[in-house]
Amino acid sequence: MYFFRKKNPERPENFNLKVMHFINATAITIFLAGIIYKLIDWLIL
Repeated sequence: MYFFRKKNPERPENFNLKVMHFINATAITIFLAGIIYKLIDWLIL
């Protein structure tokens, strides 16, 4: 499977891929924070 492969040392570092992963992680974090806020707003307030 893809997840269990070792990193290929001959593969070049790709800046665009790092930026894409950072933006995806930020988007997921903001999305989850919004869901949690809405749940708290709906249940408590």
